[in-house]
Amino acid sequence: RRNTKRVPSFRKLLRTSQIKLDNKLKNKQYKQKSAAKKYRKEQKKLREAVRDAISRKPFPLEECKKKKGAGKYKEEEEEVALPLDMMDEDDLQLIEDLAQKASFLTRDLSSNEPVHVKKRKHESVIEKYEKVPRRMQTEPEKELIHLLPIKDKSGIIPQAVEKPVLNVAHDEEQDMEEMEEAEDFEEPLPVLTPEEMAAQRRQKLQERKMHIAALASAILSEPDNNIKKLKELRAMLMEQDPNVAVIVRKLVMVSLMEIFKDITPSYKIRPLTEAEKATKVKKETQKLREFEEGLVSQYKFYLENLEQTIKDWKQRKLKKSNVISLKAYKGLAEVAVKCLCELLVALPHFNFHNNIIVLIVPLMNDPSKMISELCFEAVKKLFKQDKLGYASLGVVKVISGLVRGRNYDVRPEVLKVFLHLRIKEVELQKDSEDIAPKKKFMTYKEKRKNLSRMQRKWKKAEEKLERELLEAEASESKEKKLKLHTETLNIVFVTYFRILKKAQKSPLLPAVLEGLAKFAHLINVEFFDDLLIVLHSLIASGGLSYRESLHCILSAFHILSGQGDVLNIDPMKFYTHLYKTLFSLHAGGTNEDMGIVLQCLDVMFAKRRKQVSQQRALAFLKRLSTLALHVLPNSSVGILATNRAFMQTFPKMDLLLDNESQGSGVYLPELDEPEHCNAQNTALWEMHLLQRHYHPTVQKFAAHLIAGAPTEGSGALSLDLSQRSATELFETYCMKGMTFNPPVASVTPRRKDTFSQMDSFVDEELNKQLQQHISETVVHKSLDFAKHLKESSLS
Repeated sequence: RRNTKRVPSFRKLLRTSQIKLDNKLKNKQYKQKSAAKKYRKEQKKLREAVRDAISRKPFPLEECKKKKGAGKYKEEEEEVALPLDMMDEDDLQLIEDLAQKASFLTRDLSSNEPVHVKKRKHESVIEKYEKVPRRMQTEPEKELIHLLPIKDKSGIIPQAVEKPVLNVAHDEEQDMEEMEEAEDFEEPLPVLTPEEMAAQRRQKLQERKMHIAALASAILSEPDNNIKKLKELRAMLMEQDPNVAVIVRKLVMVSLMEIFKDITPSYKIRPLTEAEKATKVKKETQKLREFEEGLVSQYKFYLENLEQTIKDWKQRKLKKSNVISLKAYKGLAEVAVKCLCELLVALPHFNFHNNIIVLIVPLMNDPSKMISELCFEAVKKLFKQDKLGYASLGVVKVISGLVRGRNYDVRPEVLKVFLHLRIKEVELQKDSEDIAPKKKFMTYKEKRKNLSRMQRKWKKAEEKLERELLEAEASESKEKKLKLHTETLNIVFVTYFRILKKAQKSPLLPAVLEGLAKFAHLINVEFFDDLLIVLHSLIASGGLSYRESLHCILSAFHILSGQGDVLNIDPMKFYTHLYKTLFSLHAGGTNEDMGIVLQCLDVMFAKRRKQVSQQRALAFLKRLSTLALHVLPNSSVGILATNRAFMQTFPKMDLLLDNESQGSGVYLPELDEPEHCNAQNTALWEMHLLQRHYHPTVQKFAAHLIAGAPTEGSGALSLDLSQRSATELFETYCMKGMTFNPPVASVTPRRKDTFSQMDSFVDEELNKQLQQHISETVVHKSLDFAKHLKESSLS
């Protein structure tokens, strides 16, 4: 067929793009390469076929018989073989023709298939092995080492090598000789004295310290470029030298902790997605990604090392290759816990913070006092500095799970940590939200109608500026914060209610009551009735200590002073219980409980002044004045400050300052009912005793109350006393150091230690003897101990 394709003209070539020309050139080159490759393959196959044919050159039958003649079977083969003169000429010609072909020696003559048929389809390995001639065992069979077979065009060729026979005895003798020679030439190790060992240890320790300092300074100077050195420093956590292993590991733990605190960014690093990894970015961005990835991985490995150290110490487990004793593991574990506590407080925003929480919270219940206190302090600091509430929520969840998982068998301090939560507001119920007045938003039409064009423009600019300021501050919305606080407090209350319901005799009950007293104003109104019934039943059971019963009273009045104002509940039984047990306080061990009593009185009277009768207030005023006589000065100051608040809050309290009785009846101080003890018929005679108290502040308060607690005039208190609450005054004048607060001034001036002779009180004869003795001069003789020893030996 004639080729009708024409050569393109010059104008057509000009219209062709450079890309098409490049593609045509590449296609042409590819075709040339493929043709050359195909030609090389054909030449290679041809050469291999020629080489194979040469290696398989057939031999005439006569030569094969001559070569096979040697051996036992030569005579038998000659007898079996037919002579050539006994064969026909046609058969002889056929055999000679077959002998010239290479396939004659390898082909199975019993098969009827043609010679050119492929063997691989019907090749059988078993039949091939069966065709191999057997030989009789005339000589001892040698041991063979079977190797992997080789596969070529002819089939599978098995491979084997004879096992070499070694002269074991000779080799053993030679090894013994070599060992003896080595022992002869081996120099004995030098025996070091304790001083030399200590010096060597100091030198090693100094080298390790310098190495740690160099790595740490390099990482801190350029964290982006030297992030790989973190791995080198972290590898020193596995120091194997037993002389310095413990100290080096402790130093590396603390160094890494400080490094991570310094170089960690103020945001959480998230892993990159596959799409982000595939996209091309700038060199600076790629460098930052590599730094963040390396930092997160090394931080993760570091936390895993700390966790493994603590686990090994808890399980009392030593590794085979370990160089540290069990006693040293405790010190390592303490350092690891310190590092974890520091990271818990310093990096609440960074990765793996929840993992640190899961490690630290169970250690709060550890038998070791040091480790448990470290964890308590760390969690307290975390609660105090957590403004938003993410970290607090995580810790509260883990504590709740721990208490429930251990079946409420944990230390009370684990629950007392809840008292340090920074929760003052929570989300209210939906009903109260619906009742509350909602903020009105102006529609677009109202804005156009009520605002001018310039005002709308300014309004729009203000809204834009507020949004930018919020983004710059990165501050969370108030709604989000309230939501977190509500969720946290719900978990806390669930834990408290479980203990009140299932473990009322648990040692956790005081911590639960103390927590309820603090957060009771935030409890949902639906639980108020049930909770008050439970608290009263606990008090009535008599199984609580005095402090626990005070916490019950405080919790009940916190509930009623907050949202419980709307409830029609009369807590008279709680008033009666406190009035009855006030005299349980004294100057001994219960003096510290006075702080809780002052809080209870503040909630019961100052915040519920409208619900308290005059008889009740008078009864408490009289009993508290009597109590102030037999407690420590700081408690007396707190009680008198509470009495001052009573006299200023309730009218007609000054009738107790008059001797004349009001109404009928006699005051019954032993009666436990404040409403029926006739307190209006007594007087505050205790104030005259307190006015002569040894503590100056108690004297001031007693004189102030005798004058009727005036706010102005000569009987008024100073500002530093009048503006403080009773609880603050109780803590201010505390006497924990067993010293007066304020210190008592000395009445007599200090005198010098001088001896004065008073002749008027001494007898005349005695005075003469004294004068004579003073006037005599004392002669100091030198002591000769050697002479004295000689004299004593002679005698």
